[in-house]
Amino acid sequence: MTDEERNAIVRYRMENARRTLNEIADHCERGYWNTAINRMYYACFYAASALLVANKIVVKSHEGVRQMLGKHFVLTGQLSVGMGKFYTLIFNKRSSGDYEDFINHNQKTVDELYPYALTFINSIDELLKK
Repeated sequence: MTDEERNAIVRYRMENARRTLNEIADHCERGYWNTAINRMYYACFYAASALLVANKIVVKSHEGVRQMLGKHFVLTGQLSVGMGKFYTLIFNKRSSGDYEDFINHNQKTVDELYPYALTFINSIDELLKK
């Protein structure tokens, strides 16, 4: 992959992260809390995967993104431990809401996590600018 292709992918994924964040309000208006959590996770996933691509770190799964983000950015102090914990939390909440029976997230959960999602994506955006 050329640097130009890599940069295009990074820009696209960050744009996708921002667009996906914008979807959350629509789901909340309808009371679709599990879907709002899903979109929040995916917004963060797109940003995390953009950071990995920018740094030529290849992963093939969602779990791989989580692990490599921790290894290359949290353990090195480039992302805070709190942001690493948030990403694991939103990863787990998305998985439970999508795949487990009788898991129903609520407005309180979405309202509590949304600011962290914004901070997570903004933190990655700052790392990408370096």
